[in-house]
Amino acid sequence: MARISPLAILPPLVFAALAGLFFFGMQRDDPDALPSVRVGQPAPGIDLAPLGPYPAFDVSVLTEPGVKLVNYWASWCAPCRVEHPNLQGLADEGIPIYGINYKDDPQKALAFLEELGNPYAAIGTDSSGRVAIDWGVYGVPETYVIDGDGNVVLRFAGPITQRSLETRVRPAIDAASK
Repeated sequence: MARISPLAILPPLVFAALAGLFFFGMQRDDPDALPSVRVGQPAPGIDLAPLGPYPAFDVSVLTEPGVKLVNYWASWCAPCRVEHPNLQGLADEGIPIYGINYKDDPQKALAFLEELGNPYAAIGTDSSGRVAIDWGVYGVPETYVIDGDGNVVLRFAGPITQRSLETRVRPAIDAASK
């Protein structure tokens, strides 16, 4: 009678283990969501330089009444260009958006706003990326919904598309306004 080598059963066992990990990993609510320890916590401090003629802001504006957004962006970021019309639409609805220009050349950032328009109530620059680290930013674009008490309600990584605006951002804005 032929004996089965232990090495012969290793590939099917490895495959079964990987298939199990894949299956359980797919059971998450939102596989694209990146976790954030900031959700439910006060927005971190902000120490920003102004961008050109635009007014800068600090953390005190984030504790003022009403819902507001903080949006990390850069002129070199193609997805930032994609989300820009949706940010402009939110600003046109009266939702204040505070922009943080991330590791960007100021002249290119100003040209970006000149070309596409400025949806921001105020803008600061984070040339070193230190503020982004404090906020837990993975990359740009990234947007935070802040409630009237200055607490982070949602961290949204990636461009705000029409779909994500309706399924993630608007529900967070509604929750933050209550």
